[in-house]
Amino acid sequence: MKNFTSFADAGDYKALLRQALEIKANPFGYQHIGRNKTVGLIFFNPSLRTRLSSVKAAYNLGAQAWVLNAGADSWTLEMADGAVMNGGTQEHIKEAIAVMSQYCDVLGVRTFPTLKDREADYSEEVFNKILKYATVPVISLESATLHPLQSFADLITVAETKQKERVKVVLTWAPHVRALPQCVPNSFCDWFSEVDWVDFVITHPEGYELDPKFTKGARIEYDQQKALEGADFVQAKNWSSYQHYGQVLSNDPSWMLTPEHMAGTHGAKFLHCLPVRRNVEVSDAILDSPNSLVIQEAGNRVFSMQTVLHELLKS
Repeated sequence: MKNFTSFADAGDYKALLRQALEIKANPFGYQHIGRNKTVGLIFFNPSLRTRLSSVKAAYNLGAQAWVLNAGADSWTLEMADGAVMNGGTQEHIKEAIAVMSQYCDVLGVRTFPTLKDREADYSEEVFNKILKYATVPVISLESATLHPLQSFADLITVAETKQKERVKVVLTWAPHVRALPQCVPNSFCDWFSEVDWVDFVITHPEGYELDPKFTKGARIEYDQQKALEGADFVQAKNWSSYQHYGQVLSNDPSWMLTPEHMAGTHGAKFLHCLPVRRNVEVSDAILDSPNSLVIQEAGNRVFSMQTVLHELLKS
């Protein structure tokens, strides 16, 4: 593993999953890997779980960690190549990332899409500049199109709680008060479409189809109740339109998950990346039920990050 930006970087996902479960069982047993190492974390947008779990993962491995909020804790960064910097930006991304690379052994970066220019977002303009200028391994803490650490944590959660060899996992669109990006659902599809012990189904209203390159191998079902039938795990998440980029085409409240929706499942466990809008995306009754795994899932963010750090720092 040279960088960690998508499922493809996981390599043998079964081996990586086994490593994650071993690390979770013995979180302080690998501190020789991180001793005298520094993990750098740069955030271009707000975070709770990603920030705190990444710092905790570094500490568990015996490493130090620093955190920088771009633009708030630093100079305002210029992204454009060939820019004449006579405006509001004080430092170019080229120097900033090269300098940060001098101050850490691994660099975690969180960027965010504009939801205005699909071509720019889906070409990962900002993240690819960082990959270009970094001289240390880079971990995606979320990018314009993907959130691999979240999906890896989701996989850990499903693997450690499943009660049979093969399970049905459903990703369902949920309503929201804002237009949200496709990063989390793209990444969930990127991972769970490839897991050979999962029957993977995606359900959403028409018009919310995701980029086909991430949904290959999944069954798409527009009837939410039909999709949920017999499910063992249900992940709910809102996203805006990919085809009509960044737009909210529908906000049908009937898609909010309730116990009535879950009645046809196989006693399904509930997943959500958090933060969650209670009684908008999903009802209190689901979130507060014994079948909700959202806190365990958030806890596994430590071990998805710790496993990736382990792989990058050991080499």
